[in-house]
Amino acid sequence: MLTTLASAWANLRTRRHLFAGAFVAVALGVALVASMGLGLAAAADPPAGKPQRFAQPVVVMPHDTLTVEVDRGPHRALDSKKIPHPQPVDKELLRELAELGTVHRDHLAPDAVGVDASAAAVREVVGDRAQVLTGAARRLADPGAERDAQAVVAVRAMLGTAGGVSAFVAVFVTASTFAFVVALRRREFGLLRLAGATPGRVRRQLFTEALAVGVAASATGCALGSWGAPLLARALIDNGIAPPWFTVSCTGTPQSTSWTSWTSWPFQLAFWTGLFVAVAGAWAASRRAGRIGPVEALRDADVDTDVMPWSRRIVGAALLALGLGLTVHTLWSDPSALLKRKTYTTQPMILITAATALAPLLVRPVLRMIRLPGAVGLLVRENAAASVRRTAAVAAPVLVTVALAGSLMGSAESVSAAKAQEASEQTNSQLIATGDDLSLARRPVPGVAALCPSASTAVFVREEGTTLLRSEARAVSDPAALAATSRLPVVSGDIRHLDDRSIVVNEEWEHHRVGDRLTVWLGDGRRTTLRVAAVLAHGTGDNGAYVTMANAGAAPVDRIDVRLTPGASPAAATDALRAATSGHDVRVRTAAAWLDATHPRVKPQTRQGMLLLLGIALTYAAISLAGTQLMAASVRGRELRALRRAGATRAQVRLMLAGEALVAVAAGTALGLAVTALNLGGIAAALGLLSPESGAGAGAGLEAGVVVPWGVVSSAVGVCAVVAVGTGVLGAGWGRRNGVGEW
Repeated sequence: MLTTLASAWANLRTRRHLFAGAFVAVALGVALVASMGLGLAAAADPPAGKPQRFAQPVVVMPHDTLTVEVDRGPHRALDSKKIPHPQPVDKELLRELAELGTVHRDHLAPDAVGVDASAAAVREVVGDRAQVLTGAARRLADPGAERDAQAVVAVRAMLGTAGGVSAFVAVFVTASTFAFVVALRRREFGLLRLAGATPGRVRRQLFTEALAVGVAASATGCALGSWGAPLLARALIDNGIAPPWFTVSCTGTPQSTSWTSWTSWPFQLAFWTGLFVAVAGAWAASRRAGRIGPVEALRDADVDTDVMPWSRRIVGAALLALGLGLTVHTLWSDPSALLKRKTYTTQPMILITAATALAPLLVRPVLRMIRLPGAVGLLVRENAAASVRRTAAVAAPVLVTVALAGSLMGSAESVSAAKAQEASEQTNSQLIATGDDLSLARRPVPGVAALCPSASTAVFVREEGTTLLRSEARAVSDPAALAATSRLPVVSGDIRHLDDRSIVVNEEWEHHRVGDRLTVWLGDGRRTTLRVAAVLAHGTGDNGAYVTMANAGAAPVDRIDVRLTPGASPAAATDALRAATSGHDVRVRTAAAWLDATHPRVKPQTRQGMLLLLGIALTYAAISLAGTQLMAASVRGRELRALRRAGATRAQVRLMLAGEALVAVAAGTALGLAVTALNLGGIAAALGLLSPESGAGAGAGLEAGVVVPWGVVSSAVGVCAVVAVGTGVLGAGWGRRNGVGEW
């Protein structure tokens, strides 16, 4: 054991340039995981600010959750969802509270009251008829409480996804680094075997080296993470992802000593994740190292043979079959699932991993298609094909970066574009008024043929008896006006038949036949039974339900769709509509302007989150490229000296090194684009399957096709090319100046 430790320590000291890439990759991964963990800890326990709406010691607020019994296996359980429009505190309860003390009401939003009385007395009077809030819990009655809660949920989702991507790319980079280290040290391991070392001894040595790198890198990463967590919080706030009050402590706990802060769960998770990443990355490489025989010490050829063991081929093929199979199965069973963010941000990882595992096998066919002019061009291509391990090690991080950029951004932009086009095709109005609590004057509005006021609400249904599902809905007062101002994708029934005893649903609902009677819960929590009046196509998932105002509770009107008479002046109608509409923050816009504002290609928060993920991947790619190129330069001295003796100038050698780097980057880009094509092909197929075969305007929005983010992909490829060429040429020059392979 001591001999193994001494040998590993000596190797780390003398070959530190071989392990620098793995050290930086693990340290960066641990720093990111620690920062994300600290952010998640802060989001799970947000700071308790002062209530803004009520200063009274007790606040009484109606129940804002709907709880329904559902089946969970052989037992019954309770499933709860928040309702958008809770019923106000009833008058009888207000009278009883007034007997305890002064009751303070907010006339702008009379959904809660403040009471000057003891909490115990208020709870005794209220019972289970409403919520009694005291202390910091009174913030739940503030107007922005729901918005802040949604922002915190978005922060959790983004940080969790970013942490997962960090771990995924860190494992890949570390595994690639150790695999390339083994390839470069084949003669060394062959000499160890020739000197009597067993395969187990070789594996233990590599494991010990990985363990040492992992411990040092994880400790460094935890320190970097504690420094970077507050910077991450500030970046989230500046980009509108987190609320302004969001803060992240560098200790992970509100009050902690220097020792307990380092034992908090974010640092523990980050440290042990880093150690696992280092050991897992070295596992496959150590098995390969253990199979190196003594004859490898006598090899003198630099042509790579047997670059992929059968185990890796089987794993890569299995992952490829799994990725394609999942896509086909989802297209067959539920095409709309491919349009959900959770699916198109996680499922592409399977195909990316498969392509990365098969990269050494796929690189050679790509290289055969590359034709470069001149003697240097021929030498570049043949060198890249002969040293396929080195070429694949350079191409793999480019593949991952390009595939992530194309798949994630392309999927998000394609789905957003389809939703925007679908909304445009379903809009049959020329003007749209928006605001809070809108109302129209009773007098006619000149130049207007149809007015359709509507309110945002929700309905809840118990799906298959096992879960309570929420469906976004709009409440209208005049179904005929809805039919005149919209082109909804109706597949059966007639939306003009909507009344106070019916509902319009879409094909995603369990029961969606015209005439079916459904038991639903409305936006204020009331239970009722409604008849299906019409059924809409599923589309991209934005075709929600429709009910009448009688089934929307206290939902305020927030939109008025307007259809003009033929020949009416839009400007005059806009002025007349603005004068006839009262409410808060009233805005009258053309339908095109409203669509541009409410259906952007990609929401800013989503785009910022995607760019964060791609930034992480690009950083790892740069680390992997730099590490691979520097390691390769350290062992190519004899090859470069032979070129110089054959008459090549230093400029030609540098040109060859740059050409090899660019060829490898091109191969990785081609494979990454192929993976992107597969992932975006699934999105395109889903959009095609979700397009109904008939209906006025139905499904036209799904024909927008996919969007390839060429700008993001080109930027990523450019950064990879600069890093690969720069480190390849400069690394060889550094080796010459420092006597490491002088040429």
